[in-house]
Amino acid sequence: MLTHPQFNPVALDLTPLGLPIQIHWYGITYLVAFGLFLYLAGRRVRLPWFANAGWQRRDVEDLLFFGVLGVVLGGRLGYVFFYKPAYYLQHPLEIFHVWKGGMAFHGGLLGVMVAMALFAWLRKRPFLQLMDLIAPCVPTGLASGRIGNFINGELWGRQADPSLPWAMVFPQSGLDIARHPSQLYQFGLEGMALFVLLWLYARTERAQGQVAAAFLFGYGVFRFIAEYFREPDGFLGLLTFSLSMGQWLCVPMIVGGAALWVWCGQRAGAGVKA
Repeated sequence: MLTHPQFNPVALDLTPLGLPIQIHWYGITYLVAFGLFLYLAGRRVRLPWFANAGWQRRDVEDLLFFGVLGVVLGGRLGYVFFYKPAYYLQHPLEIFHVWKGGMAFHGGLLGVMVAMALFAWLRKRPFLQLMDLIAPCVPTGLASGRIGNFINGELWGRQADPSLPWAMVFPQSGLDIARHPSQLYQFGLEGMALFVLLWLYARTERAQGQVAAAFLFGYGVFRFIAEYFREPDGFLGLLTFSLSMGQWLCVPMIVGGAALWVWCGQRAGAGVKA
């Protein structure tokens, strides 16, 4: 049985030099995520079906700006409304206390979709085409974020059999018990595995919207599986059918992704143009 290494969350501390600057590992993982997005999306705009539609590198840089706004605003509001609506109804000003933590992926996803819809409207671009462009570039950012969670020793897993070779004690949990390092499971599933599958699938031109649909479906399935190993939020616990909130939020992603994939294929087969 292992023990979490208890990394120092501060990667670089310049305060001893008289500079009020601390660079945290979690911030670095965000920068890595943004850099990977720029690189991967920059490659995708060179694919013939995107290049012929007029997509260029500068569009990618603008998309990143819109995406960051969507992630931050949507992730925060998602946490507020999905996980602690009663608390924030009583303490509305704390919604803005983002430095205390509290972000939700599913809220961030909705925020990004709204931001991308706004971008598509402003640039007169088909929304589904835009989502197909960026979808395969997202999982590496998710993987980077899960590494940040592991470094911080947060979002730990459920109790595991101590004989499991990679079972780990997370002192931050307050209990000296073996747990699943669920952050690393999520890194592997919704991060790297989803990236490889989507990247290979998206190398060939698909019916418009099907790559985005595959992301919704794939993320929903992988996250649903990973939630069986992740400790549910203490203030919520397990909900109906012993599923976590994260799993319930994945259900519409799985169903919606599958339905969107079928609808886009039928639409393309009928010769409907975007």
